[in-house]
Amino acid sequence: MSSIALTELLGVPVTEASGAACGRVREVVLAPAEDRVRVSSLIVRTKKGDRVLPLSAVSLLNGGIRASTDFAEWAVPQSDGLFLLGRDLLDQQIIDVHGRKVVRVNDVELHPENGGGRVVLKVGSVDVGARGAVRRLLKGVVPMAALRPVLQRIPPRLIPWEFVDLIETDPARRVKLKISHERLAKLHPADIADIVEELAPDEREAVFETLDEEVAAGALEEVRPKVQKSIVESLDSERAAEIVEEMNPDAAADLLADLPHERTSQILQEMAPEERQEVADLMEFGETTAAGRMNTEFLGVDSEATVNDGIEALRNFEGGVETVSTIYLVDGEGRLKGAVPLAKLVLGKSDDKLVDLTQEPLISTHAGAREKQVAELFDKYNLVTLPVIDNAGRLTGVITSDDVISLLRAKL
Repeated sequence: MSSIALTELLGVPVTEASGAACGRVREVVLAPAEDRVRVSSLIVRTKKGDRVLPLSAVSLLNGGIRASTDFAEWAVPQSDGLFLLGRDLLDQQIIDVHGRKVVRVNDVELHPENGGGRVVLKVGSVDVGARGAVRRLLKGVVPMAALRPVLQRIPPRLIPWEFVDLIETDPARRVKLKISHERLAKLHPADIADIVEELAPDEREAVFETLDEEVAAGALEEVRPKVQKSIVESLDSERAAEIVEEMNPDAAADLLADLPHERTSQILQEMAPEERQEVADLMEFGETTAAGRMNTEFLGVDSEATVNDGIEALRNFEGGVETVSTIYLVDGEGRLKGAVPLAKLVLGKSDDKLVDLTQEPLISTHAGAREKQVAELFDKYNLVTLPVIDNAGRLTGVITSDDVISLLRAKL
């Protein structure tokens, strides 16, 4: 057989080596610590209670389960570290990382193989469509021989097992089952945010507990403010601080400003001193001002710098990619003197003075400028970034087009 549905396998009669009937299949088991794909055993319901039949002791699958060992050799189940396909997958939500969405599992497709005379059974895909739902609804009501032709007319909606990310809310069980979100982490932060917003609060927390801090920070910046706040409040202060530290300072400041004062203080206390001070300074500005929207991570070099100096600064820059489109020139006191687009830097010769490559006119805004003025400047001059200066003309931060988009979305 090319494949067998999990729901067809559940309830199948099991016979021991002697040929005597001894029970029916209650569960199909994976041991993720050993193999995430290969079925390790079956749990058989017998008159004397549940027993574990290792798949290595199964000699026949078709037409019922035939074991090559006697019932007396089968152990009592120990569920620690085991993943039960029926209990843990059927009707459960999973993340389809290929389709970038959350779906509910209706059935599981298993692929039997012959492994040197032994039966090998692997998880091939999960069924999230009508075929799996109909199969389950009519199992035991319509004979399988009559049901199969009907099922063949229903187009399958299968997600290959390698594209499935499991959601486990119990931290201890996540560790035992080696459940992580490596596949999810490879998606764009906006896609991760869309997926997270479909999950229940405890499931969101489980995902953010597992994601790398940098990935989690990028996704957190993309979710709606209400969901953002809920996620951070659900995490312990240390974990929340680790993620907030990786966010753009302006986004982090906006987020913490929306939290209760006590919660904000707890998170700030757990943050590294430099990041804590940076975010705390931004929180002092009004959220609707240019300073409240600016990012304090930007590329700034001395006004006498060369193209080579600019490239070196770019190489060592640790801020977000959205702020590297422009290099800003400042004098010895930090006053803004010019702006050099990245394209001009790339085309310039290594010993060219950056001041000769500046973009004219030099557009900037004051720290106290209102959001509307900021948006108007971006629109009028088709800006990618906008420098923010203080009363003395010192460069204090940069507003990016992403910040303006977020601003406009908030107004919708």
